[in-house]
Amino acid sequence: MQSELYADAIGEITVTGTVVRIDMVSLSATMRDDMGQPAPEHRQRIVMSLEGFANSFDVLQKAMNGLIEAGAIRRNEPPEFAAAMAAGKPNGKGVHLNASPNFE
Repeated sequence: MQSELYADAIGEITVTGTVVRIDMVSLSATMRDDMGQPAPEHRQRIVMSLEGFANSFDVLQKAMNGLIEAGAIRRNEPPEFAAAMAAGKPNGKGVHLNASPNFE
């Protein structure tokens, strides 16, 4: 049986050439930040190929969509985004949010 690792979050993702490194972090039991809150502490690193990362992202996106559809997670859109969507103009200019400004 393989051991398991708990992490609170991904601390950083670094891409070098065709290798992706994902640093997993957890809140420290002993270290504190400037505001007295538990500081993130490196736990483990996941190293994979770009192809593996792209495939993993697709799996994570599908899982997130399933959680949203099931009501386990609720998306909080910024107020200006919600107002623009209601007006039928996703970015306030009538183009998609991910569209390049070169094509406005």
